[in-house]
Amino acid sequence: MHNPIQDLTKKEWLLWLGSLLIVILSNLVSGSVDVLTLVAVCVGITSLIFAAKGNVWAQILMIVFSILYGIISWRFRYWGEMITYLGMTMPMAVWSTITWIRNPSKNGNEVEIQKLNRKHIAGLSVFSVAVTAAFYYILHMLDTPNIVFSTISVTTSFLAASLTMLRSSYYALGYAMNDIVLIVLWVLASLKNPAYIPVAVNFAIFFLNDLYGFVSWKKREAVQG
Repeated sequence: MHNPIQDLTKKEWLLWLGSLLIVILSNLVSGSVDVLTLVAVCVGITSLIFAAKGNVWAQILMIVFSILYGIISWRFRYWGEMITYLGMTMPMAVWSTITWIRNPSKNGNEVEIQKLNRKHIAGLSVFSVAVTAAFYYILHMLDTPNIVFSTISVTTSFLAASLTMLRSSYYALGYAMNDIVLIVLWVLASLKNPAYIPVAVNFAIFFLNDLYGFVSWKKREAVQG
């Protein structure tokens, strides 16, 4: 439970504050600031910065973000996003919190990175197919808008959350893929309601932070190895 702010480098401070500034400005420029969305994105960005440091506070903030994002998705009837974050991402973030606390690195300030083995890959493959099929059926029954992208979002979210729980450096790539899908989803939503343009911008910022997280974990993985 080490305070991650103490360990932020100048580059990470710049990335964190710059990301927050961009999302705040994008919301203000839109002319219709949604307080809930703005708070959720700020929490999400902070979570990603802490995740890049391998700090367990990232998972605690992800729990908060999942709740807020689930409410936002409910308002636009993106049932897939709502169900995914409240029914899957949030519980897995709780599980990841426990896993990360139980597996600290030697210096104790970050989680110990785990390399995937064949059993992990096989399990991820099987469960990803099962989750995709199950959620597609559920989303179809709920008449979810943009069902193809919503289903892909479920799959990428599952992979990202699972890799986070497994303490794999590839968790960040999973979230980066999910960010791309979410950018598409919210661009489509903004075609109906321009107020959602800032949400698409928000996930573009998430994408950049997740790429940084992957690079950061890979460097730390080499050191831990």
